[in-house]
Amino acid sequence: QVHVAESGGGLVQAGGSLRLSCSVSGARVDRTTLGWFRQVPGKEREAVACANIQDFTYYLNSVKGRFTISRDNAENTLYLQMDRLEPDDTAMYYCAQVATLTTFFCLPPDHNSWGQGTQVTVSS
Repeated sequence: QVHVAESGGGLVQAGGSLRLSCSVSGARVDRTTLGWFRQVPGKEREAVACANIQDFTYYLNSVKGRFTISRDNAENTLYLQMDRLEPDDTAMYYCAQVATLTTFFCLPPDHNSWGQGTQVTVSS
């Protein structure tokens, strides 16, 4: 079973940057399709950035050109570099395995066991 631990969130002004980390156990990041998701209270969780082991990626339209997903195989860690942050990026961010990845969408497994997430707050 895959376990994840997200970190790196915080409070940042609009235009600033953050790098989120996701420490993974129970799977190797270089052999697993993984992604970052975010959720705002009262709204559905949405996929932000996902990548497979061939480095095929999906990005939410609103983050394209600003966010970059990457992984460190030696550390077995997934990252999300977030630049030029906007207030609308404020959310709880989660990492998870990905069940379906295409150019148009990225979906976690049904009944995914989510980690605790890391809060990102962008002030205007």
